[in-house]
Amino acid sequence: MRLETLDRYSPYALAALRIVTALIFIEHGTQKLFGFPAPPASGLPAAFTLHWIGAVLEVGGGILILVGFLTRPVAFILSGEMAVAYWMFHAPRNLYPILNGGDAAILYCFVFLLLVFTGPGAWSVDGARSTPRFRHAWER
Repeated sequence: MRLETLDRYSPYALAALRIVTALIFIEHGTQKLFGFPAPPASGLPAAFTLHWIGAVLEVGGGILILVGFLTRPVAFILSGEMAVAYWMFHAPRNLYPILNGGDAAILYCFVFLLLVFTGPGAWSVDGARSTPRFRHAWER
């Protein structure tokens, strides 16, 4: 089998990456918002604080990424959220991501950035509605 034949599976691999990333990302948000599957060590954030807003973005944005709806703009926002999270909360602790706990934030940032440029892949609401009359300006 030639490696080029794998190209036909790339939309499905991208969709799998999108779906798994979204599921794990949602879990980070539900932990902060609802204490599920376990409450964070620092406790649940107060409403409308920076941590609470981040958790709302993680749950809401994660669900949109999961189903592949408005994938590119949502991924852009979530990529930015993860960049801010890294530089505000992780980088001040230590230069090295493995020591400051920010390796997940970096990975999320770049996976979401990838989705900005690639779109959702297969199995998405965006793909189901990709007829020309439903396309957004940023998808043309």
